[in-house]
Amino acid sequence: MVEIYLVMGLKTLTLVLGGLITFLAYRAYSRTGDRSLGFLAVGFAIVTCGTFLAGVADQVLQADLQIGLIIESSLVTVGFLFILYSLYTTAE
Repeated sequence: MVEIYLVMGLKTLTLVLGGLITFLAYRAYSRTGDRSLGFLAVGFAIVTCGTFLAGVADQVLQADLQIGLIIESSLVTVGFLFILYSLYTTAE
């Protein structure tokens, strides 16, 4: 039973930190208008949503563990693609 609380605590911390990173990246984008920062903010938002939706699937919908992992992994992959693109466009 301790493990579930540890997982929930770590997921919550991931959600808070991901939200803060997304907010700061978006604020930097708003201030500068740099499109790469916009893509960075979107990437971190997608990664953070992946963590959140995996938790919802597990805790609220009582979905199988594999479903939660597929949701999280898919959104993290898409988010990383946005982050990679943001870094690639900055390097040009």
